[in-house]
Amino acid sequence: MTRIRIVLATACALALVAAAPTGAATTKLVANVGPGFTITLTKAGKKVTTLKPGSYAITVNDKSTFHNFRLRGLGVNKATTVPFKGAKRWTVTLKKGTYRYQCDPHKLDMKGSFKVV
Repeated sequence: MTRIRIVLATACALALVAAAPTGAATTKLVANVGPGFTITLTKAGKKVTTLKPGSYAITVNDKSTFHNFRLRGLGVNKATTVPFKGAKRWTVTLKKGTYRYQCDPHKLDMKGSFKVV
């Protein structure tokens, strides 16, 4: 009888663990800079203008050795380097406020922003 209780208790505990929520999924964003004088931040192929607070996985595609991608906002300041060319992945937590992205060497022309509301 004791073995049955142990087996049942173990089975119940495993069922509860399996049914427990794993937390919110991280939303994916894509940042592109270059090869020309373009810079974008998209979610599911659409330009980002507003987002909800939370965790985001950003794939940065830096397509030029004379550009970089910088994201700044509340508690966030991430950037690729100017000579870097390739892909990077960042995970950031965005809070309510305004965030800006730019290419540092060409910040007057290559820039964008979005709000977290």
